[in-house]
Amino acid sequence: MKSYSIQEINEVINGVIYGTTSQSITATEQLEKATTSEISFIGNKKYEKYWSASNASIAVVNEDISIEPGENRAFIKVKNADLAMSQILALFAPPTPIFHNNIHKTATVDETAIIGEGARIGAGCYIGPKVEIGANATIYPNVTILDECTIGKNTIIWSGTVVRERCHIGNDCIIHPNATIGADGFGFRPCKEKGLVKIPQIGNVIIGNGVEIGANTCVDRGKFSSTVLGDGCKIDNLVQIGHNSKLGKFCIMAGNSGLAGSVTLGNGVIIGGSASIKDHTTIGDGAIVGAGSGVTGDVPAGKTMLGYPAVEARDALKQWAILKRMVCDSKK
Repeated sequence: MKSYSIQEINEVINGVIYGTTSQSITATEQLEKATTSEISFIGNKKYEKYWSASNASIAVVNEDISIEPGENRAFIKVKNADLAMSQILALFAPPTPIFHNNIHKTATVDETAIIGEGARIGAGCYIGPKVEIGANATIYPNVTILDECTIGKNTIIWSGTVVRERCHIGNDCIIHPNATIGADGFGFRPCKEKGLVKIPQIGNVIIGNGVEIGANTCVDRGKFSSTVLGDGCKIDNLVQIGHNSKLGKFCIMAGNSGLAGSVTLGNGVIIGGSASIKDHTTIGDGAIVGAGSGVTGDVPAGKTMLGYPAVEARDALKQWAILKRMVCDSKK
């Protein structure tokens, strides 16, 4: 079992220790559930009230904390408790699944595939013709990577993921279980003789460096060019990214949100959970779309949008306040 003193933990996060405790720490836990051998954190002043009832001996806290740690308890004050806790969680992270051999005997790897030094491929994987897998990449069991794909160095692809032909994933990415990269875009046109005619989707998907894609998320291939996710994008579980969409750098999409085809997101755009974006829409740099909103037109850079259909946040809040008053008045 891993065990650290408060001094050893502080060497990692470089904070300031307030209070004293000799308690060794063996795990992390939220305030309400923590035991004396577990470290917790207070990332917002509204959670200060829970400290007195907690059994945690140590908490990582923001610099503006207004309470004292108490007897045989201590705080480590930092500028950002959330970021500091990410470093501490890494200290206590359990080991990843074991690979006894870099390429499992049941994996099918085409003879034309190029496998980088230190790359690992788990049981039941299929690696197709002319695939290139970068150095130190990890492909967990039962992943399918079809013809002419490239996977960057240090990238991790979890079980059940399918990467279809000619798609490209950058370095240091994480693809969580059962994601699908490069499925056909949703393209059909009505025809009197045949009903709905499928439009061939002959493009691909290009994913930049440092991108994380959640479980059961789908990124569709372009119709005749590329669906693109820029460096550093973070995509939650159960997200749909439609064909030919283009995401800038460091975009965030929360769970159950979706982009229709040919949507463009600028850099640093945030899409809240269950929000939906109409096709051929452009959302400017740094814009925010609130959870459950429906965007039907272009959004300027830096704007926050709410509602269905989405309008600027302050206008949506005014509308909701007026509607609430009308309802209340009607009941009088």
